[in-house]
Amino acid sequence: MPLSSDRAFADAVVATLRDAGHTAYLAGGCVRDLLLGLEPQDYDIATDAPPPRVQALFPRTAAVGAAFGVVLVRGVGPFKGHQVEVATFRSDGHYQDQRRPESVTFSTPEADARRRDFTINALFLDPLNGGGAPEGAVFGRVIDFVGGRDDLKLRRLRAVGDPDERLAEDHLRAIRAVRFAARYGFQIDAATAEAIARHAAELKGVSRERVGDEVRRILAHPSRAEAVEWIGRLGLAPGTLGVDAVPSTAVEALACYRPPAGASASEAAMGALAVVQHAVSQAPPGASAREAWTAAARQRLSLSNLEAEALDAALDTAPLVEFAAWEVAQQKRFAASRWFDLRLAAFAAANAEAAAEVREHVEMLAARPGGIAPPPLLDGNDLISLRLEPGPQFKVILDRVYDLQLEGRVRSRAQACDEAIRIARELSGLGGR
Repeated sequence: MPLSSDRAFADAVVATLRDAGHTAYLAGGCVRDLLLGLEPQDYDIATDAPPPRVQALFPRTAAVGAAFGVVLVRGVGPFKGHQVEVATFRSDGHYQDQRRPESVTFSTPEADARRRDFTINALFLDPLNGGGAPEGAVFGRVIDFVGGRDDLKLRRLRAVGDPDERLAEDHLRAIRAVRFAARYGFQIDAATAEAIARHAAELKGVSRERVGDEVRRILAHPSRAEAVEWIGRLGLAPGTLGVDAVPSTAVEALACYRPPAGASASEAAMGALAVVQHAVSQAPPGASAREAWTAAARQRLSLSNLEAEALDAALDTAPLVEFAAWEVAQQKRFAASRWFDLRLAAFAAANAEAAAEVREHVEMLAARPGGIAPPPLLDGNDLISLRLEPGPQFKVILDRVYDLQLEGRVRSRAQACDEAIRIARELSGLGGR
C-alpha cells in the first residue's frame, strides 16, 4: 500500500532527525489510528532533539509551544503545504490550572509516554524500522511502554498509570475519554470509568472554550448517541449537556438524528444538542424556555452568536407541527428560512413520520411554478418608478406582493405592479379610488 503524502512527509522529518543523530518517532494519535487501520488526520513526531535543534534542522518552522518543546515543521519542495508538530520527549510538572503543567523537563521516550492521557494515545512508531514483522512493511516498529497495544486489541480505553492522577492533571480528559470510546467503539476500563465518575463535578473548573470544543466534536460525529450514553452513565451530563441525567429517549433520538446535508460541524452539533433537550423536556418549549436554554448553553459551552442562533432555531420545532395548516406563502417562507433544514432534522430524530409528511409537503411546494423561493418580481426601485412615496409602507407592500407571487396569484411583473398600486391605495385609505 503506498504511503499518503502526509505520512511520507512525517517519515521524511523523522529521517532528517535520525540522520542528525537524534531519536525520533511518530507519536500519539496517528499511531493509534494506523494500528486501527484508519488514515490519521495529522501526524505528530516525538524526538530527543530540543526545540532550537529542531528549528536549525528544517528551513521552515514555527515555535508553537516553545515552553513545552513543540515546534511546527512546514514542508518545502515536493512537501510544500504539509506540516507536522515535532515535540521533544518530556516529563510534566504539577498541573496547576487543570490544563497545562507548571513546568516541563525534557526527558526520555518512556517518561514521555507515561505522562500522556490514555494508553492508546501513548504509543510510538519507528517508521524507518519494520522489524521484520509482516505489518512492519506498512507501519514500522511499534514502541509501547504502557500496554497500549494490548488495549487496542481488546478495544479498551484505559488511563496511563493512576486514572485519578491523570484526571486531576486535566479534568477535560473525562470528556476526551467519552469521545475516544464512542468514536472507536471501545469500552472504558472499569478503574478509569470509576475515576471519571469521581471527578465529574470538577469539569466546572475547566474553561468553557475547551469544554465546548469537546462537546461540539462529540455531537457532530455519527457516534454521538454512544457518546451521550457514556456522558449520562459517568455523571458528565450537567457539565456538558446542561441536564441532570440523560434519558434513554435522548440516546434513541440521537441514534436517529441525521444532520442536514451541507451542515457545518458546529451546526450539526447544535441540532444534536436540541435533540437531547427535546427528549429531556418531552414537550415543545415556549419562547422563554428556549431563550433560557440557549443562554445557558451559550454560557456553558462558549457558543458563538451563529451557534446560539442555530440552537434556538433547532429547539423551536413547534411550527413544524402546525406547518400543514398554514397558507402557502407562509409555508414557502418558512421552508426557505435559514435554519429550516436543521429544525426539520432535529424534529425528525423523535418524530420521523411527522417529519416525513413535512418533507413531502415541501417537495410538493417546490414542484409548483416558481418553486420555494423565487426571486421577487418587484423591489423598492420598482415602487419608486410607480411614483409611490418611499416609507415604512414599502416593506408591507413588497411583502404582500411577494406573498401573492408565492401563492401563484401574481406571475408577471405587470401583475405585480398592479397589485402594488392596489395595496398602496388600500394602505392609504383610498381603497379602489
